[in-house]
Amino acid sequence: MIVWENAAYLLDDGRRAQAFEKLRSTVGITPERIAAAPPDALLAAATFGGMFPAKRVERLRLIAELTISNFQGDLRRALRLPLPKARKALKLFPTIGDPGAEKILLFNGAAPLLALDSNGLRVLVRIGYCEERKNYSATYRAAQEALAGQIGSDCAWLVEVHQLLRQHGQELCRRTQPACRKCPLAAHCRYAQLATGTPLPAS
Repeated sequence: MIVWENAAYLLDDGRRAQAFEKLRSTVGITPERIAAAPPDALLAAATFGGMFPAKRVERLRLIAELTISNFQGDLRRALRLPLPKARKALKLFPTIGDPGAEKILLFNGAAPLLALDSNGLRVLVRIGYCEERKNYSATYRAAQEALAGQIGSDCAWLVEVHQLLRQHGQELCRRTQPACRKCPLAAHCRYAQLATGTPLPAS
């Protein structure tokens, strides 16, 4: 998942998958293969993933080096650490902050966390679970605090929640020009109320 996040830049899921497969087929995605890859092979694969390929080559090398030096080549060791240490270990890697670390832990069944990407977080803010804060990290934490105690402990269910919120944010609750009038949640969404002039039902 860390290599997936760093295989491309500003590409949609389909093109990111193609870039990831290009890296897998020409270089490999294990830390040993990435560390041993010729620079031109890594650069060619990174170029397939969009802008700033040289920067992504540096990041891929760093990912390989950290995995080998800190985790003996097996990043699954990080998943077995206590949650605070696991989160900290994953955040050593480029582009991985709290949301990315928690997504990795959730998707691997290591911790039942409500990991959110920017699309899913936007949905929760607009519905009214929390206010948008001064930065993304603060808003992310506010959403998690608002839902603390309500998310349960089923990782598979939480993965589905993550994916559905992400899809909803991509397809309907878009950052610009959201499709509020088509949204099945509009009757309960304060953002849609303001956008469409439709009052929310009395609670």
